Amino acid sequence: MTLTAPEETDPPIMLVDCLTEDHRWDALGLDPLAQAAARAVLIRLRLEPSVYEISLLGCNNARIAELNADFRGKPQPTNVLSWPSDERGARNPGDMPHLPGASAQGETELGDIAIAWETCAAEALAAGKPLQDHATHLLVHGTLHLLGFDHEREADAALMEELESEIMAQLGLPDPYAPDSYAASASPASDAAARAAD
Repeated sequence: MTLTAPEETDPPIMLVDCLTEDHRWDALGLDPLAQAAARAVLIRLRLEPSVYEISLLGCNNARIAELNADFRGKPQPTNVLSWPSDERGARNPGDMPHLPGASAQGETELGDIAIAWETCAAEALAAGKPLQDHATHLLVHGTLHLLGFDHEREADAALMEELESEIMAQLGLPDPYAPDSYAASASPASDAAARAAD
């Protein structure tokens, strides 16, 4: 499959269907951030973005805490949650997941992502990162989860972090795991929070 850039006259491909319950996300520009992040992930993995679809919910801490309780049994807020449409995880630690093929019936749904405003904003502030950069990192992270990547096993986490760093660089953004990539005010605790993004 050859990936081509869209012509300037082509309408933008809507890879991510974005719903915002917390309108602070609208002011930040969540939809274009999500489109760029998801597109970059798919291109890096040699998947054609125009044939995939992701649903994204931009919400607040209260809403994500409800979702976290319902789906993970953890009744507290988190930064990002993802629900893959299919099990794609690798059997062996450090192996590539089973990436989806394109559906003959149209767009292939990859799954759903939810991202919480207050947690994302607090983590960005603690790490001295621009909120847009941190949100983009979490969207890259969530999209990789939809594709079967995980960080439960050490080798899987190393693969996922390496991809996240490459994709962020592709987007012209600093490595989220490099200690010196943002302001000197970033602390080891905020670096650990970035690694635990889930």
